[in-house]
Amino acid sequence: MLTILVVIFVLAYAAIALEHPLKVNKTASALLGAGLLWTVYAVSMGDPHLVSEQLGESLMGTAQIVFFLMGAMTIVEVVDAHNGFEVITSRIKTTKLSSLMWMVGIVTFFLSSILDNLTTAIVMVSLMKKLLGQREDRLFFAGIIVIAANAGGAWTPIGDVTTTMLWIGGQITATEIMKGLLIPSLISLLVPLAVVSRILGDRPVVPQKQRENEEVFETSAFETNLTFFLGLGILVAVPVFKAVTHLPPFMGILFGLGILWAIADLVHRQEDDLRKQRLTLARALTRIDMSAVVFFIGILLAVAVLEHTHILASIAQWLDQTVGRQDVIVLLIGLVSAVVDNVPLVAASMGMYSLTQYPADSFLWEFMAYCAGTGGSILIIGSAAGVAAMGLEKIDFIWYVKKISWLALIGYFAGALFYVAEYQLTH
Repeated sequence: MLTILVVIFVLAYAAIALEHPLKVNKTASALLGAGLLWTVYAVSMGDPHLVSEQLGESLMGTAQIVFFLMGAMTIVEVVDAHNGFEVITSRIKTTKLSSLMWMVGIVTFFLSSILDNLTTAIVMVSLMKKLLGQREDRLFFAGIIVIAANAGGAWTPIGDVTTTMLWIGGQITATEIMKGLLIPSLISLLVPLAVVSRILGDRPVVPQKQRENEEVFETSAFETNLTFFLGLGILVAVPVFKAVTHLPPFMGILFGLGILWAIADLVHRQEDDLRKQRLTLARALTRIDMSAVVFFIGILLAVAVLEHTHILASIAQWLDQTVGRQDVIVLLIGLVSAVVDNVPLVAASMGMYSLTQYPADSFLWEFMAYCAGTGGSILIIGSAAGVAAMGLEKIDFIWYVKKISWLALIGYFAGALFYVAEYQLTH
């Protein structure tokens, strides 16, 4: 059974990667793969009750991420409908693509450490749609945003799901992870940025023109500023909401969505129905990319089967027995996280190594947080930020491999080498 599951998983990923040559939408491939994996697993197990329980558990985890994604995308659409991004775009004066790339990369890095890499990727990719007129430029920027968002999420306990897992599990502490990983994470972004700025040279920024048949509604300065700062405030408040209430992030984003919806309705209550309908959240919900959301569901459910069958845990144990060296094992786990979701990989590693053998803030856990966080940038499907960017900008898997993967890879190894060297010198 395990061999069949691995083969189905590999074929599904290959179909996603070869979306354009096959002329089959990646969402269809993801859903087909997830359906086949669960079907084979259910038939082979012969225990409907256990499989139903596991599917329900996986669905709960998937639904939390999907509701969060939908909430964040809707907030971004509302801000966009009110021309809220003008607050930022009107202040960007640079005319060189390389200078803009540095600005976007650094802002994404630090924003991701406060929010999380998924939300930051959605906000920044949406912002680039407003700034850049050429699709090739937008794709390149989306790739750098994925690298920056994952790097920024790795060094704080709230910036990435895996770092949060390690923090909650007691493997790392907030102060030490920030001290230990800030510079390596920054290096993993600065190296690709330096290379890209050389490639771009003095190429000018081609601004976005208004598309034909695109509806643009005039909004007052008050409406523009209110929706921008309220929308951004809600996104920033989600980690605080999680820390205070201990509720999952999707609850915070849905709560914030309700606040934004109510305020938007109150602001537009005196206006005619047509304008009100176009500017409130009801219309924003129709504008989010549901194909990207459904793709997310397929990917997460497919990976869940590998988790329940302990295939990932077996790979981790095999690495431990075959390789032996801790730093090399963690580096390989980071590379594997480019293909498979880093959450089950880190979960498997947390189960493999005990806190008595490796206490909090030891080399293993800090390096794990770095590698699992930044390794996901190497492939577009390796992280939540990458999958979100892929959906928003319709990024082709093969294009990302050719143009961005090698940049993410050299950044990944540069930051890893710095961390290992720094750890040996300071310990």
